[in-house]
Amino acid sequence: MEDIETLVENYRKEIGDFTLSADQSAETFRIKYLGTKGLVKSVMAEMKNVPNEKKREFGQILNEFKTVAENKYEELKQLTVNSQQSTENTIDLTLPGDDLPLGSRHPISIVKNKIISIFQRLGFAVAEGPEIEDDWHNFTALNLPEDHPARDMQDTFYISHPASGGTDWMLRTHTSNVQVREMEKGNLPIRIICPGRVYRNETVSARAHCFFHQIEGLYIAENVSFADLKQTLYFFVQEMFGAEVKIRFRPSYFPFTEPSAEMDISCMICNGKGCNICKHTGWVEILGCGMVHPNVLENCKIDNSKYSGFAFGMGIERIAMLKYQVKDLRLFSENDLRFLKQFTSAV
Repeated sequence: MEDIETLVENYRKEIGDFTLSADQSAETFRIKYLGTKGLVKSVMAEMKNVPNEKKREFGQILNEFKTVAENKYEELKQLTVNSQQSTENTIDLTLPGDDLPLGSRHPISIVKNKIISIFQRLGFAVAEGPEIEDDWHNFTALNLPEDHPARDMQDTFYISHPASGGTDWMLRTHTSNVQVREMEKGNLPIRIICPGRVYRNETVSARAHCFFHQIEGLYIAENVSFADLKQTLYFFVQEMFGAEVKIRFRPSYFPFTEPSAEMDISCMICNGKGCNICKHTGWVEILGCGMVHPNVLENCKIDNSKYSGFAFGMGIERIAMLKYQVKDLRLFSENDLRFLKQFTSAV
């Protein structure tokens, strides 16, 4: 009994000295003294070792010890509540909030939306299609039969398709597949732009990537001319880059257009002085274009004696590189926050 009384007295003194601090809280006190494995229960467990004639006296000591611990716990809880209220009362609710970092759209999305908005002002609607495509919509309908040498111009990712039935399936190499699908619907006239991601088996470098984004345009109606195409693209370039940019058309070849051309603008990164982006020529090719080939119209069951049209296609990354003077195409897909934060104010 003397040993137990001494132990209880030491615990009572310890309880009296317990104070709140950075590493001691009301919950810390409860666990230590009143918890399932706390000191109060461990002392009460000594009841079984006390002689029967002393149990009454020992019980009173234990009850007093438990009451002291519970009262101290309630006192500590109240001190905690008062401290929290005091902290809340010192907060000036009229002060401005903390600055939070602002997110932004990806630069490719910013440029894509800008391009779409320009062409929508000319009456172009947005059309989309699948990224996994069959051979007909990706090549054959576009005047590229199976043995056509122009297929070698696009290194294609072919894939296995469970329901192929002998048909070649691939990741689309351009968004022209969307144009074919829209022409097959037969809802003329057609005035669409087709944004989306495309894939080509190319070596990744500052100027090329195995995946990138395109926007292609298609206008089919009666009496559409190459002059309509040029005026449409002049408007786009001036709206995107400003009236000061220089523009030139060069004859080119594409199987799905005839005549065909490539459109260059003066390099905005080096201002025409020469850099790795313009291959030190001062000019950067931004898109290919031309009048839709009669064979393409025929493949899509459109009367080429009545209807004509033009088509164009551009890489969004190329436009973004010129718009923001980015010298490495790979930066757009590396997700480096230091790079992406620069476009927070560009939305």
